[in-house]
Amino acid sequence: MSGPVTRFLGGSPLSVLLKLALLSLAVGILLSWLNLQPLDLVEWIVDLVRDAWSMVFGSLGRAAEYFVLGAVIVVPIFLISRLMKSGRG
Repeated sequence: MSGPVTRFLGGSPLSVLLKLALLSLAVGILLSWLNLQPLDLVEWIVDLVRDAWSMVFGSLGRAAEYFVLGAVIVVPIFLISRLMKSGRG
């Protein structure tokens, strides 16, 4: 019986279900021993994504501020140097 479901699961559905049940039980025992609850893990993942989002786009905001701050100095100096160079000849 090599149907599409068996190929997708990597084995017969019953054996895969049994393996998943045993693995879930083992992981559940480990997480219980570590005193972790499922909701704690979901909140941790949500916080991780939120913090990563904040760091990436917060950094872009700071980079834009740094760009403008630097441009206030660099662009006038560039323009003055170009005007002085074109005035010479």
